Amino acid sequence: MRTTKMGRSLAVVAGAAALAAVTGCTAQPVNGNGGNGKHRSPLHIEVPHTPSGDGTPSAAPAPASSAAVLWARGDSDAGVRELQARLRQVGWLFDGPTGTYDDLTENAVKGFQGKRGLPQTGQVDSATWQRLLRMTHTPGKWELYLMGGQPAAAPDPRCMTGRVLCISKTSRTLRWMIDGRTVSTMAVRFGAQYTPTRDGVFSVYWKSRHHVSTLYHSPMPYAMFFSGGQAVHYSYDFAARGYAGGSHGCVNVRDEEAIAALFSQVRNGDKVVVYW
Repeated sequence: MRTTKMGRSLAVVAGAAALAAVTGCTAQPVNGNGGNGKHRSPLHIEVPHTPSGDGTPSAAPAPASSAAVLWARGDSDAGVRELQARLRQVGWLFDGPTGTYDDLTENAVKGFQGKRGLPQTGQVDSATWQRLLRMTHTPGKWELYLMGGQPAAAPDPRCMTGRVLCISKTSRTLRWMIDGRTVSTMAVRFGAQYTPTRDGVFSVYWKSRHHVSTLYHSPMPYAMFFSGGQAVHYSYDFAARGYAGGSHGCVNVRDEEAIAALFSQVRNGDKVVVYW
């Protein structure tokens, strides 16, 4: 999941590799509210808004019953896209918006509901929607059509030169950047409360395609080690459960196809920046 100079001696590399082989990390359940804790001031919006075809939100009639389900897992429309954009504003969702109500959206809705004393159904009813409307602003076209989880904020300045794995804990996003240009972007999660992912500037010192942690006896495919036993790697648990879990310090990637492509491009010595 995470730079040293290319001129490192073989003895040092071997020593670092040995360290990683006996550390490693894997998924573990974590407790938390699922968000980053940074919520916007409420806006007193009383009527639901659904984006029109051109990305401009328009008013929609309120449902007859507060228990009526507006959106649930499997739905796909412009309203879901707006829902996801608003969940991003309050730090409960970090992918998309995609317009499809998937597992990440369902988990984000459950977290939002639980934090506010609403039934944690994972489905959006009138009460959930009205509460979210009051806490967020009407999303613009940029917010509605972010692609692939690309964060709206600019990357850290330390990511703007050279070959960099630019990893934001705030947006839970990894950007693969070359000379300031974003080549690819993917969703990531981090270490749990007592095994946090280290912040700072590092370098990839060892790549291990079929790595298995000897400490936790768990697979760490496409591992790219950058700080002791901490690495960027594919996580089966993240793919299956989303943000409901966490790692023992590694940077988990849930998209296997994306990290396979990344693994083939990253070289030992490439920079890794982990930041808030």
